[in-house]
Amino acid sequence: MPHATTPVDTALLAPRRLSAQTKTIVATSAGNALEMFDFTVFSYFAGLIGKTFFPVDSSIGPFLLAMATFGVGFVMRPLGGILIGNYADRAGRRAALTLTIALMMIGTAIIALTPGYAQIGIAAPVLVVIGRLLQGLSAGGEIGASTTFLMESGPLSRRGFMVSWQMMSQGVAALLGSLSGAVLSAMLPVAALESWGWRIPFLFGLLLGPVGLYIRRHLDETHTAPAESGSAFRELMREHLGQVVLGALMIIGGTSMLYILVFYMPAYAVRTLHLPVATSFLAGCASGLTMMVAALVSGLWIIDRIPQRKPLVAVTSLLSLACVYPAFQRLIAAPSVALMVGIVTVVMGLATLGTSSFFLLIMEAFPQRVRATALAVIYSVGVTIFGGFAQFNVTWLLHRTGDPMSPAWYLLATGAVSLLALWRFTEGPGADKPVAH
Repeated sequence: MPHATTPVDTALLAPRRLSAQTKTIVATSAGNALEMFDFTVFSYFAGLIGKTFFPVDSSIGPFLLAMATFGVGFVMRPLGGILIGNYADRAGRRAALTLTIALMMIGTAIIALTPGYAQIGIAAPVLVVIGRLLQGLSAGGEIGASTTFLMESGPLSRRGFMVSWQMMSQGVAALLGSLSGAVLSAMLPVAALESWGWRIPFLFGLLLGPVGLYIRRHLDETHTAPAESGSAFRELMREHLGQVVLGALMIIGGTSMLYILVFYMPAYAVRTLHLPVATSFLAGCASGLTMMVAALVSGLWIIDRIPQRKPLVAVTSLLSLACVYPAFQRLIAAPSVALMVGIVTVVMGLATLGTSSFFLLIMEAFPQRVRATALAVIYSVGVTIFGGFAQFNVTWLLHRTGDPMSPAWYLLATGAVSLLALWRFTEGPGADKPVAH
């Protein structure tokens, strides 16, 4: 039966409840980190993957094709958001979380174990694309199901803390992906790295998958849909289309920032700034660590103290955007690993402080019966259009214009669109009052 959520003082929670919350945080965050890790390492090893599966006679061709394959995974995200988000609102969050990690394991196995083009010909790139499509389908539903599950698992007064573990897990994934790239690049000869070394992180993620699958299957459910309920997606499109469109526009600035600064910077540092391969991964390590710290600070001391969500999102977005142009200008004028790490740390730190509040802003604007679908669709559409193809778009812009400031222009343009959409978005009930379902 529909009900209203009421605030609960965390200090009064029984030990058994605290244990359940800990299990929820570990299971949801670990599974999400594993899925994001698989996406991260594909991005970092895109150049080597391109050489293995796309033998094009061009210096930029294999890399562009690998970036396009990275982006293809995002094409499936909207479909995954619709199907798995709707499944989460109808069958429950736990069932959806179990499904997403299973799909990610299959996609990762295909990428990790497929022989190269030299061994099996055209079947190699075809299989890799299929693996990316499965990963994209999984990731499209993962954010909606996992973030909604985190929000609903904690007391109303600690929603910000619970949801902050979503960004914490993404920071862990970025850090581990970067470290794996740095360590493998430093320890293995180029020939070994190109032939088999790049597969190691995928195999590592694949081995951890069954653990995450087991934990998620034993979580406590947070949402049970009424027996007579219909399609959450149809209801969402019929009654909340305007909010969905604005939400998708709101997310493109943040997702562009994430995929440019976290995933693209190692390739940009090597190809455009001519910095060493191994040390360029330090930017990814810095961004991952920064996301972890900023998410923790925001979740523990900021979000749950602010009744409304928009102010924090707006301020952190404006501050991070204000740093973009001077940061890239300085980096291009005097490229160095230290400067690159400093820029990524500052910009990503500012952006991450408001990200968990952004997730809450979206979820609190929709009733519980369509909440997972709403976040999944909004996130997957925004990420697909401007996040998944951000690396391809910027690489193409750099190649066509020769302007090393191309990443900055891309970030400023997408950020401006998101700020305009944020201004028009209707905020739901604040964290200080019950949310009617």
